[in-house]
Amino acid sequence: MLIRSTFSELLVFIGFRNTKKDMKKIVDFYVDGFRNLPDWARSVWFIILLKLFIMFVIFKLFFFQNKLKKDFNNDEDRANHVIENITTP
Repeated sequence: MLIRSTFSELLVFIGFRNTKKDMKKIVDFYVDGFRNLPDWARSVWFIILLKLFIMFVIFKLFFFQNKLKKDFNNDEDRANHVIENITTP
């Protein structure tokens, strides 16, 4: 039997009664954890976030230009170009 439930009913089933209060507890848990990190761990997180920024922002801007938008004027031409390139061997 398939039981359909809402997200709030699922949270109540799991044990979350007051979702706003529980979400605040979860956020406070992570904020407190990051606040109490040693210096070397903060440096590691800084490096991780810097690498993610470079990968998703800098690479997108400079290396992954929107070729379809430059070469074609409307969505129909772009779609036809993509269909032709996908279906040709």
